[in-house]
Amino acid sequence: MKNIVKSGIENGLFLIFCLGLPFFLCTCGAPAVSGEHETTDDYYIVQDKRYQEIFTDLFELLSSEVSYGEEQFSIVREIANEYARIGEYGKLVNFLSYWVEKHPDDPYNAYHLFMIAYAYMQQEAYPVAALYFDLIIKNYPDLSIRGESIHLACLKQLIELGNKPDQRVWYYQELISRFSDNIDLGTAYFMLAQAYEAVGDWDAAIQNYTKFLPYYHTQIPGFPDAFGYAKQLVDFNNSPKDWTFESLSALVTAIKSAVNSGSSTRLERTMAKVNFFARSWEQEDEDNSGMAEFNLSDFMRGNRIRYADDLDESSNANEAYLRTWGWSQRISIWYLYFRKIYFPSDPEIHGRWEWAGVYYGEKF
Repeated sequence: MKNIVKSGIENGLFLIFCLGLPFFLCTCGAPAVSGEHETTDDYYIVQDKRYQEIFTDLFELLSSEVSYGEEQFSIVREIANEYARIGEYGKLVNFLSYWVEKHPDDPYNAYHLFMIAYAYMQQEAYPVAALYFDLIIKNYPDLSIRGESIHLACLKQLIELGNKPDQRVWYYQELISRFSDNIDLGTAYFMLAQAYEAVGDWDAAIQNYTKFLPYYHTQIPGFPDAFGYAKQLVDFNNSPKDWTFESLSALVTAIKSAVNSGSSTRLERTMAKVNFFARSWEQEDEDNSGMAEFNLSDFMRGNRIRYADDLDESSNANEAYLRTWGWSQRISIWYLYFRKIYFPSDPEIHGRWEWAGVYYGEKF
């Protein structure tokens, strides 16, 4: 989580909103201002004599600004920045907290709360920071500081901090609907689909994976083959799925029967019609370069294909391998790869089995 905060600062978000100054967790203290005009409470005049005059002057300036506007906002921000420069972080956050409480109609309160949220993040009180970010979005109008939206910044932070998938769904929905011109839409659609998948809303997940597909060049950290993953789900969803089998034993029996008949047509009926792969063991999982020339009849013609009596010992409850040999062309040994289908969107298909691909050559 520390890396998340550090990354956000290095990317300029903190610099844009807080002028490059850190803010820390607040401590309880006396109110910053009182009376008809703004006056200074002794708590807010620092003990270090080098800075007392600065704060006295700033609070005097603040007391002369009785109406909301850029001048008043600049003074409030400068007071907070001065506290930060000398490490008086408790005073900084107490000052801003009480300011928001005393001035509920200040149009810059979203900014003040945003700074308070970062204070909690600096103290690694991330759940509290998230409450502030959420409060800003849901209760305060958006505010643009130096051309940057505070609501957009809050949403980005909430996405990093949020652990609940249903919350992430809402955050990504807001991000896409309100800030589509300011974000990487490809990443947003994919991550929204992931959030929907996590909450079990597979129809919505497939819809957003479909929206992601045109952004196939998008690089998503933590998902090296995001496009391949999304495409497989979308293609499978749009397919008839009539090649699946109720159990692994039924699938293996059908394949062995087709091989015994010597009919490539019968064998091809048992193949998955989407996402089928044919590759060597050394190839990457997303590399399907061998599929263009894959035609069973070319490999079976004039040959007797044989198979092991039992599945390979590395088979498990979700994946299985059957060693076969006698194929023509360069490599005669193939391992047929079977997998249990993971597709909660369709309970009738979820948990069935398919012949999903071929590995060429002897298994390592």
